Amino acid sequence: MRQLSLSDCLSLSIQCAEEAGNLILKANDQAKIAQMKSSSSDFATATDKACEELIVTKIKNSYPEHHIIGEESTALGTEITLTDSPTWIIDPIDGTTNFVHGFPFVAVCIGFSVKREIKVGVVYNPILKHLYFAKEGSGAYLNSTRLQASSCTDLSRSLLVSEWSYDRRRDHLACAQANFTNFLMHPCHGIRSTGSSALDLCLVAEGSVDGSWIFGLNIWDYAAASIIVKEANGVVMDVTGGPVDFLAKRVVAAGTRELALALCEKLVETPV
Repeated sequence: MRQLSLSDCLSLSIQCAEEAGNLILKANDQAKIAQMKSSSSDFATATDKACEELIVTKIKNSYPEHHIIGEESTALGTEITLTDSPTWIIDPIDGTTNFVHGFPFVAVCIGFSVKREIKVGVVYNPILKHLYFAKEGSGAYLNSTRLQASSCTDLSRSLLVSEWSYDRRRDHLACAQANFTNFLMHPCHGIRSTGSSALDLCLVAEGSVDGSWIFGLNIWDYAAASIIVKEANGVVMDVTGGPVDFLAKRVVAAGTRELALALCEKLVETPV
C-alpha cells in the first residue's frame, strides 16, 4: 500500500482538476446535450461523465485501495457512505446548469477525507482560471495568493451568498424564500447567488462575501470547499450551530464564528 502523504494527495487533486478543467474548456464552446436528473434545474452532461471518469481513473491508478464518492457514479445508484477509510469526494462539474448556459461560475471539486474529516480540498474554475486549494494545517490559496476570510461579525453589515435549492417542490421553495426574506429584512447588505455551492464557499474563504448558507446539498458540493474556508480562518458548521455533517445536505459558512451563529439563529428549514 502506498504511504499516504497529504501533499501528494493535494498535488494529485490539482492535476486531476486541471485536466478535467481542460475537458470543460474544450466543451465550453460546443452545443451541450443535458440530461435532466432530479428537476428542471438539475442536469448532467457528457462532459460531467467524462470529467469524473478521468479523475477516478487517475486516483485509482495512484491509490487503488482508496474509496471514491462521485456525483455521477452516485447518480447510477452507488450508495453514499463516508467511512474512516481514505475517501476521495468528487464533483466533476459543480454548476452544470451554468456550464450548459455559458455562465462562467463552474468548478471541478475534489476533496480528500481521512477518518471522516476533510484533509485536502481543490475547487477549480477553469473558465476564470481560479484554482482554490487547501491542505490541513497549511492555509488556503487562490492561485498563489493566500486567503483570509472576512472579519465581519455583524449580520447587518454583511454581504451573503446562497442558492435556491434544486428541489422545486413548493415547500422547499417557500423555505428558501423565507430565508432570503429574513436576511434581507434584517437587513444585511445584500445576498448574491453564483449557481455553484462550492464557489459560494470559496468566496467566503477569500473574503469577497462574509457568510453563506445552503440547503439541499450533497457531500460533493461542499466537502472540498469546506476545508478551503477553514484554512482561510473561516468557520463551517451545521445550521444547528454544531459540527458540519457532510451527509445532512446543509451548511453554514462565515468568516467568523459570531456571524455563522447569527446566520444559524435566523435560518428556518420549514416554510414560515
